[in-house]
Amino acid sequence: MSRLLRVVNLSIAVLLIAFVAAAYWYAWRALPETSGEMSAPIAAKATITRDALGVPHIRAESWEDAIFLQGYAMAQDRLWQMDAMRRRAAGELAEVVGPAALPADEEARRFRMRRLAEQHEKTLAPEERKVFAAFARGVNHYIATHRGRLPLEFTLLSYDPRPWTIRDSILAGLEMYRFLTPNWRAELAKMHMLAQGDREKVEFLFPVRTGGEPQPGSNAWAIAGARTATGRPILANDPHLEMTIPSVWYLMHLQAPGLDVTGGAIIGLPCIIVGHNQRIAWGLTNLEFDVQDLYREQIDLQSGRYVFQGKTEQARLERETMAVDGAEPRATLVWVTRHGPVFVNDQERPYSLRWTAAEPGGFAFPLLSLNRAANWDEFRAAISHFAGPAQNFIYADVDGNIGYQAGGRLPVRNNCRGDVPADGAAGDCEWQSYVPFEELPHVFNPPTGVIASANQNPFPAEEFQGRTPPAAAPNGRTGFNVNGNFAPPYRVRQIRDRLASRLDWKAEDMIGVQTDVYSAFHHFLAQQVVAAWEQQKPARSELADAAAELRQWNGQMEIGQAAPMIATLVFEQLRKVAAERAAAGQGDAYIANIAPAALERLLRERPQAWFPDYNALLLRCLTGAVDEGIKTQGSKISRWDFGRHQTLRLINPVLGRLPLIGGYFNIGPVPMRSSPVSVQQYTGRLGPSLRMAVDLSDLNHSFAGITLGQSEQWLSSHYKDQWDAFYRGRMFPMQFGKVEAKAVLTIRPGN
Repeated sequence: MSRLLRVVNLSIAVLLIAFVAAAYWYAWRALPETSGEMSAPIAAKATITRDALGVPHIRAESWEDAIFLQGYAMAQDRLWQMDAMRRRAAGELAEVVGPAALPADEEARRFRMRRLAEQHEKTLAPEERKVFAAFARGVNHYIATHRGRLPLEFTLLSYDPRPWTIRDSILAGLEMYRFLTPNWRAELAKMHMLAQGDREKVEFLFPVRTGGEPQPGSNAWAIAGARTATGRPILANDPHLEMTIPSVWYLMHLQAPGLDVTGGAIIGLPCIIVGHNQRIAWGLTNLEFDVQDLYREQIDLQSGRYVFQGKTEQARLERETMAVDGAEPRATLVWVTRHGPVFVNDQERPYSLRWTAAEPGGFAFPLLSLNRAANWDEFRAAISHFAGPAQNFIYADVDGNIGYQAGGRLPVRNNCRGDVPADGAAGDCEWQSYVPFEELPHVFNPPTGVIASANQNPFPAEEFQGRTPPAAAPNGRTGFNVNGNFAPPYRVRQIRDRLASRLDWKAEDMIGVQTDVYSAFHHFLAQQVVAAWEQQKPARSELADAAAELRQWNGQMEIGQAAPMIATLVFEQLRKVAAERAAAGQGDAYIANIAPAALERLLRERPQAWFPDYNALLLRCLTGAVDEGIKTQGSKISRWDFGRHQTLRLINPVLGRLPLIGGYFNIGPVPMRSSPVSVQQYTGRLGPSLRMAVDLSDLNHSFAGITLGQSEQWLSSHYKDQWDAFYRGRMFPMQFGKVEAKAVLTIRPGN
């Protein structure tokens, strides 16, 4: 027996030694050098100073060297993520992960992402080309000097990254563009509902606005000095993106003559996307304007000949071949019409896709100009050239000004809104032009002293729904149809109400607003359900228990409570029932962002054409909600926990899928307090991805934080060192004028 134990112990020791040796060779050696000296092809001596969070503070003698070192530092911490992003955008993931990635690759090829990147690279403005080139040189210097000790993911997937190119950064930008502008799916969903149902009712469920949107729209706001303790503005931003391991954001600080900017960078892209320099601060939210249109084509998919306005035209054939790890390459053919690629074949009907990102000049990221802007005019001048995914830009400066500007290329459609697929052969829903920059929504120093954006519709109420938009509106604006996947107004109202409640705001107070989980919609719905129960008082005891929980609830979507779960389940029931009433068989298809606002209006107005008895409707939804909850959390409703109903799990895309040990690299499941319509938003996929609060009275008194940490490498102390603070609603100081150095890497000119 003792001999057997010795053998077992020896075997365990050998395995541990082997594991430690492998961890050292494949993971520890890949950790970045953050101190000492190195040489690089730069013009003058530079430094990368890292603070306690691993944030690189780059000081160089030219902006070219600063951007070069940004590419180098980002590759140090996130090279595999950068490579995965460009592969996902280009449709090349199956080449390294196998057939499971083919559906994603095929969609990227239908979007023509690689071809678009090639097209846009040729037309980059000279300054943008220089910026992207400097960034690519920095990434490639890291790759070239670290062959054999790159991140573990490359070893596990048995491949080496190819050199980074200007085109790869464009692909990273296009991937973000694609993620933020998914309108084509909503067009198909609405089309199917219209085909199956009552047009008036379906249109009721898809309002472009609710009538309750505050006009200057993720979360961003700026508060004028009249409402702050310092007398100078505060700017806050917390973009809502897909929550992943690692985070899509990377915190950085770039310093060079004429450049001193800090904030969040997007993986694969140079410069700072949201942040502040010495003079101004800015934040972003997605504009949500519709920049994609589907066209039903009369096309022969064998020959590519199709009809447009009574004439036959020839589509262009593009052949795509996708490499697949462990399998034969997969070939696909894409026909491209005047509207775009034949993108989807729905119910045996081919549809082509027109998308602003695919148009000439549809990609322009003047980020360096934005990073160096010193005032409102320079800020707007930079945005006027922006042609990425349309955004709401929130602004504040050290002189006390606040502002808002919508930016991006928004199509002016001829004779239509673009909310459902158009008849491509008829040619009556063509794009005329783009909305001129001066006609995009903007405001400067509003009397209220508050600017807030939460993806709501920011356009004035004058929408032109006629067949031909007038040449000019009475107020001087050129007429154009407004359509988009705008958010209901609950988040922006709550933000504005919170900010209007005080005149002594401080930068550190912004986290309290950013983590606000009150849902005015769910609170309203709960009160409606309670009133319905009071009217009829059905005998079923579980319904009485559910009504009792809702009656005493304050609308906070907190974990550890039953009421938020009940209200959420009631909403899901109501959404499906209303959609079925509008279009039979389409209940599951109705998932529009605006749904809560449309359903609130339905319950407030209670039109007889929809339902004869709204109390009976609400009790039906309550019954369905209770039955659904009992399946997962039992019949004791007072013990239901919203935190068990709504959870978040973050999975490392490679290490997290390893057998036995994969869970170590992941996070969760953890309970999530919040809702799709609370300021701290969570939808099961999207949530806050970065939080920032900038104090324009003292830039060193600013705060930021990302979901996890700066590094993708699991042996790094910065793999998830920000997670606990982010989850619990805390931020870290944004070190700017004075940096507490934990490591300094000196870079000297050389090869």
